[in-house]
Amino acid sequence: MRLLSAPDRELGEGVSDFQAAMIGQLRGELARVKARQDEMVLTSRANLNTQARVHECILTILGAKSFEQAIQVITTDFAVTLDLDIVTLCVETEADAAVPVKTPGLRVLSPGTVEAALGETYKVVLHADVSGDPEIFGGGASLVRSAAFIRLDVAESTPPALLAFGARRPGKFHADQGTELLQFLGRVVERSIRIWLGVPL
Repeated sequence: MRLLSAPDRELGEGVSDFQAAMIGQLRGELARVKARQDEMVLTSRANLNTQARVHECILTILGAKSFEQAIQVITTDFAVTLDLDIVTLCVETEADAAVPVKTPGLRVLSPGTVEAALGETYKVVLHADVSGDPEIFGGGASLVRSAAFIRLDVAESTPPALLAFGARRPGKFHADQGTELLQFLGRVVERSIRIWLGVPL
């Protein structure tokens, strides 16, 4: 039926037949509905895949045996699981302050960097096409063309921090994406750090 064309009908002089036009319009609408349906199915599958990956990240960090291992999970395992090129955990500190853990992927930021990256209120900021910030991504900054920044509010007594995801493919993150899963992952990271540091909320 989709391939057949309606036959022309001769209805007499002065009489127009709109049947073919109506059928063509209905076919066009059907094609648009089908395209939207296919797009929704693909989006749903992608969301389920992302959700499964985030859940795997959470299970991995919950299995960490030490604070150092938890940071290694965040900065190494997260990148593999989420198909990213680089993940860094960043914390603001004064120039002369001691860093509690020396682990690759843990970045020290100058005061004000987190607010500059996320603004005053945003929990997550996505960049579709951006040059990687060397202060945030270190030596891997040159790879980064798309990024996601997640604010980490560990505790009132701890300095501002953020979780940074970087990908070499532009558009890996973009403004139309939902941020609920990233926010949830950020909250899990916050609580894990809080537990390992033994700091109150």
